[in-house]
Amino acid sequence: MLEAVDISLSFPVNGNSVAKEVLNHINVTLEPGKFYAITGPNGGGKTSLAKVIMGIYQPSGGRLYYKGEDITELSVTERARRGIAYAFQQPPRFKGLRVRDLLRIANHDLDEAALHGLLRNVGLCFEDYIDREVDASLSGGEMKRIEIATLLARQGEMTIYDEPEAGVDLWTFHQLVNVIINQHHKRQGTTLVITHNERFLMAADEVMLVADGEIRERGKVDKIWPLIKDDYNCQWRNQCGGETNDPNCIR
Repeated sequence: MLEAVDISLSFPVNGNSVAKEVLNHINVTLEPGKFYAITGPNGGGKTSLAKVIMGIYQPSGGRLYYKGEDITELSVTERARRGIAYAFQQPPRFKGLRVRDLLRIANHDLDEAALHGLLRNVGLCFEDYIDREVDASLSGGEMKRIEIATLLARQGEMTIYDEPEAGVDLWTFHQLVNVIINQHHKRQGTTLVITHNERFLMAADEVMLVADGEIRERGKVDKIWPLIKDDYNCQWRNQCGGETNDPNCIR
């Protein structure tokens, strides 16, 4: 489905000619129909790799192939047309654009019944949300649900979720986990989730541990989990941020 060959990424530091290396010669193949999870420390390159795949970042070196086609130079729009979809860690807001408009941008063929079903699937009342503006009046949890509804509408062959657990309450998160996993099994596309959450890691066919711009380990969760459990085994991670001095943080 997707092959990253020797992908590197660097950014200038404070406008200087010296560049900071973010990704260091990444080589990875993602197969059709599989559920992948990327985990690792903050700042290790997880989101940067996802944004290179989507075309948000242009790699400094290497090539990217999607279904055998070299897409390295293609724009975000061109990649989206080929079936790649992306959910941001912090979904963008659009003043003046309604939920109805956003869903129909994702899929022009949606009728009222389809719109109703999409919002119901992510736990939102159709009547309350379909004509709401996608602006600052919506909470982080509401925005997450709406963004995931747009990805369901898009029906991409490859879907990337960047930390869907970030910034949402536990009830919302548990519902969104079920939606994402069920959608993967229903569509049988390729799903890639950047996550710190055990439920996604356990659901994945393969987990990749990314740190310091490299894929350090990859394999089944039982291989990766012993390497990361001390950092991520906290049932209240969204509230406590993994701080050991928080009484709600279970390690």
